[in-house]
Amino acid sequence: MTETAAPSSLPDGQALAALVAGKLCHDFISPAGAISSGLDLLKDPTAQDMRDDAMGLIEASAKKMVALVAFARVAFGASTSAERFSGAELGELVAGLTEGGRATLDWRVDGGDFSKAQARALVNLAWLTMAALPSGGAAVVSSERGEGLKLAGVAEGTRARLKPEAVAGLAGRPLSEGLPGQWIQPYWLWLTAHDAGGSLEVQAEDGRVALTVHMPN
Repeated sequence: MTETAAPSSLPDGQALAALVAGKLCHDFISPAGAISSGLDLLKDPTAQDMRDDAMGLIEASAKKMVALVAFARVAFGASTSAERFSGAELGELVAGLTEGGRATLDWRVDGGDFSKAQARALVNLAWLTMAALPSGGAAVVSSERGEGLKLAGVAEGTRARLKPEAVAGLAGRPLSEGLPGQWIQPYWLWLTAHDAGGSLEVQAEDGRVALTVHMPN
């Protein structure tokens, strides 16, 4: 299904930037807080027996923060000076966020180059595909080139699902109720696809969610 909402009912300019910034702050606060807690333990003279635990917490949280920043630069920002990205590079970005989770990721993206808009669509699609498996399952992310570029994410698991906020965002509809932080990334994927002259299709049924983006080459 593909739907288009009236532009006047959707956030623009400062409102859209505020929603993206809020999403990023929400993602960053957990590892940043964990690093701070680990440093407090290191400075506490009464907790020196927990030094190894504190160092492990700091190391894991710093790795998570670096992965989040690297992902966000492509998914939400202008990224680096690079104009194109390889499928392997983008796969590493996604793997940095999803490793250790309950769901498995099968990355079947070709080795060709992707423009900034295509890369933005691909990593957001991959993240949302994995997010549709909160209780675990298998996710497959693939690409196919022909007259255009087809990006597909399929999530299969016993509780594979999309939250109502995500359904609205993926359809390009404004948020009527629920959490803005759960809405903005699905909407950002829809906006990325449509601004590039493409489309986004969503299929959700019991135990299976499929997201498909079509974009020009």
